[in-house]
Amino acid sequence: MSTHEKTAATRSSDFAKNSNIYQEFLAERNEILRHKWLESEKAGRDIGFERALLDWIRKHRSAWREARRA
Repeated sequence: MSTHEKTAATRSSDFAKNSNIYQEFLAERNEILRHKWLESEKAGRDIGFERALLDWIRKHRSAWREARRA
């Protein structure tokens, strides 16, 4: 990869990391991980990311998004 290609790739990566969509993704992911931790503590075992994700989407996603928009 040339220096120019590396610079272009870095700019593209920086743009993605600074985009609103990426920031929203990270915020949502953090909420899911927090939910996973809380629900795992309640269950006394690791419930896994997929179960936490589906549970969070079903129970909390809509309200969380509304609160972010407000």
